Formats: sequence, C-alpha cells, structure tokens
Amino acid sequence: MKNFMKSSAFVLTGALLIAACGNKEQKSEANVNENPTQEKVEVKAVEGRKNFSDKAVITPLPAIMIATWDENKNPDVMMAAWGGQCGPKHITFELSKHKTTDNIRLKKAFTISFATKGDIVQSDYFGIVSGNDVPDKVAKAGFTITPSPNVDAPIINEYKLTLECKVVTFDEDENGGARVVGEIVNMSADESILDEEGNIDLGKLQPVIFDSAKNEYRVVGEKVGTAWGSGKTIQEREVK
Repeated sequence: MKNFMKSSAFVLTGALLIAACGNKEQKSEANVNENPTQEKVEVKAVEGRKNFSDKAVITPLPAIMIATWDENKNPDVMMAAWGGQCGPKHITFELSKHKTTDNIRLKKAFTISFATKGDIVQSDYFGIVSGNDVPDKVAKAGFTITPSPNVDAPIINEYKLTLECKVVTFDEDENGGARVVGEIVNMSADESILDEEGNIDLGKLQPVIFDSAKNEYRVVGEKVGTAWGSGKTIQEREVK
C-alpha cells in the first residue's frame, strides 16, 4: 500500500454511530425518572405512512472491518455496522462480547478497513464466523496480513483503505461488550483507488453499506452532488 499521510483528512463511508451520542439503555428506574428524555413515549401513528413503531432503520450503516491481534499475535477480523466518524480524526463503534472486543481490551489498538464489492464474500465471512471458533479464519478467507508499523494491530493487505488506530476510550458494559473510541494515527491507501490528484476515489474503492431494512449489502460510489456546493442553487435563487 502507498502511505497516505493525511490522518486528519481520512475518508469514512459510514455515518456517526447513533448509539455513541446517547446513554445506554441499561439504567435503573430511578435514573430513567430523573431524565425526562428517557421516559417511555406513547407512540402515535403518522398519517399517510406505514408505521413501524420503534423498529429503526439507520442509514447508511458502514460495513467496517476491524482487525486485531490476540495474545498470541494471531490476526482476527470482524465486520461491524454500528460505527462511524465522531471527530476530525476519531472513529467510534459499539461491540457486544466478541474476540475482537477482547483483543482491543488487550492491545489497545486496531485497524479499520471497509468491505467492498470485490471482497464481499470474505467480508461477510468475517462477520459470521468467530475467531474463537476458527482461529485461522483470515487465512481460510485467503487474506494476508502485514503488521502495522504504527499501532499493535494487523493490516489486512487485501483491503485497499486502512486506518491505523489507538484506543482513546474503552467503555465496557456488564456483559463484556464495549463502546470504543479510537484515534486514527495513520491512513494508507492502495494506489489503485486514488484519482489523478492522489485523493481517494470511492468510485474506485466501491465500499458497501449494510442495508438493515432488508439485510443486504449495497454499493457506494455514484456521485450525486457536490458538498457545500449543490445547495447554492437555492441560495442563488433567494438572492434573485
């Protein structure tokens, strides 16, 4: 991979983890009563629409690939959807009890890559098979690793965009899960996903998102507008 030393200008394909902005639901009745925002709401149907009550579809959900070492330096990768950017150079995600959770607790580091159209079979495999049951699942998927030179975690060579991260906070729950915030130390990208100016081109990367409405993966890549630009047509109309 070609080093892409712009850690503060990295690309994330997902949205901010909604759960990271709120409090956990595992609270006492007293705490719930003290906080009006946690009180149970009587849900009323919105007319003219199909109503699903509190069943939520949050989109887009990134298909992030979290790579870690265990205590024996065996590499592990899992797919997670509940994650995203939470600052200029920070990423957050929430995990239940997994081997990945244990590895992050141990090493205080991880790498993040993104599932793409070209590797969706392997990426989904990493999401359905536990490293506790298949310790060599990275090799079984036909993937290879390079130790990160910056953090105590593996880089998966077949993923063309990788963030090397150190743990900032690891808020563990009583069931062995955790809410993690990591700081991106470095980002590296394969030259095949760069445009002529050396920037990352999502059209070439073809990352996927998790469609929680239908349990499917969907490709990201088509340009539909310009950030801080497309909306100017309304501004210009208002001026006239």
